[in-house]
Amino acid sequence: MNDLKERTIRGGFARVCSQAANFLLRIGSLMVLARLLEPKDFGIVGMVTALIGVLNLFRDFGLSTATVQRKTVTDEQISTLFWINMLVGTVLAVISVAVAPFVAAFYHEPRLIGVTMAMAAGFLFNAAGVQHSALLQRQLRFTALAIIDCSSIFVGIAVAISMALAGYGYWALVAMTIIPPAVSSICFWCLTAWIPGIPSKQTEIRSMLRFGVTITLNGLIVYIAYNLEKVLLGRFWGPTALGIYGRSYQLINLPTENLNSAASGVVFAALSRLQDDPNRLKSYFLKAYSLVLGLTMPCTIVFALFANDLIGVVLGPKWKDAVPLLHLLAPAIVVFGLINPFWWLHISLGMVRRSLQVAAVTGSLVIAGYLLGLSHGPKGVAFGYSAVLTLWAIPCLAWCVHGTLISLRDIILTASRPLLSTVAAAVIAIGVQAFLGQSLSQLPKLVLEVTVLLGAYVGILFYVMGQRAVYWDLLRGLRRRSPVGDSLVSA
Repeated sequence: MNDLKERTIRGGFARVCSQAANFLLRIGSLMVLARLLEPKDFGIVGMVTALIGVLNLFRDFGLSTATVQRKTVTDEQISTLFWINMLVGTVLAVISVAVAPFVAAFYHEPRLIGVTMAMAAGFLFNAAGVQHSALLQRQLRFTALAIIDCSSIFVGIAVAISMALAGYGYWALVAMTIIPPAVSSICFWCLTAWIPGIPSKQTEIRSMLRFGVTITLNGLIVYIAYNLEKVLLGRFWGPTALGIYGRSYQLINLPTENLNSAASGVVFAALSRLQDDPNRLKSYFLKAYSLVLGLTMPCTIVFALFANDLIGVVLGPKWKDAVPLLHLLAPAIVVFGLINPFWWLHISLGMVRRSLQVAAVTGSLVIAGYLLGLSHGPKGVAFGYSAVLTLWAIPCLAWCVHGTLISLRDIILTASRPLLSTVAAAVIAIGVQAFLGQSLSQLPKLVLEVTVLLGAYVGILFYVMGQRAVYWDLLRGLRRRSPVGDSLVSA
């Protein structure tokens, strides 16, 4: 426990580097595939993922989270959970194949039958690696996890680009979806060298199953709330509208999604080890919250402010309808950055019911918002999405911290520094943008705009908001070497 801080910092750094690499890989793949494929190709795959993607929530039944959150866990328990995961994965694959004709009928698109059946394989690949990945996470071996994550995505992208060049169209996107989980599961098995044993009925896993079921239900609510609009757009506005909306959402959400994903596993694992030390848990959470907001907020504003240049450089001229969508979705993504980290706090403390309640109310409000805007197409959906989340942000934050050692004042104070720094930097960047006008082509203009905004942001955050010491502390933690930690299973 004494070296937890250094191990967490080093693990977090590895995860951030991994997500940065993933971000570059995804942006690079988008730039290439958006030029090789049509918006309709993305829409076809998006139709399937929006519907059967909900099954992904059941692929590990929350059991990997239960494995990490437990103070101690035995080999028999892990083996039993592994076989439960495999059973669930098989059932999901069968369901996916069975519903393929219905998916095609719902969208009036016969090509979706083959796509849906092919994507069923992903459930089996994911199930095979869930517990092996959880074991690595318990050990805080995030460098290894980061390397595997990047490698699997790289392989998937390489295959997808090769298929797109060969003229396979939307099948290239299908391959990019199912190949990474296959590659990562193979790597997890090789790295852990753990072979699951025979499942045991005598193993005490009921509490872990209850925990996992609640986590799964939470994820189901969140998924429906944040993906139903894609189903509706595909059904009522067609694959082209969905393709443009889906890429816009993916693009502006990439920084927040990647950075939260990078921090989530590390911070959750660390907080789970501090359940009996509330003061340290509060300190760790607020520092992690500050760092994640400090990275996500300026990145989101970059995507919103420079949407025209960004879309031109990343996706190309045929995607110009995505520009207003980036503007409209930006407030929603900022709110995501504020509220998503509370999942770490609630789950690490075992407050799964609170997390479920927050998800249910937030999801209901979000659905109501974009249903009101659906008649106006993608723009109406994006506006409704952001309007509702913006109004809900402060009440949601107050509810999230209620009953914990953390106060709403702590959260507002922590969030205000990166938020005010981002606003001030954005004003400076807008001035530079107006001065430049059309004097530069899109790529050099975008580079200059981003450099000015991020440079101004770092200067204001460090020297005006006094956050320099926080980041220096991170660097010192990275320099310290910590011993290898716990045993594979019982840690």
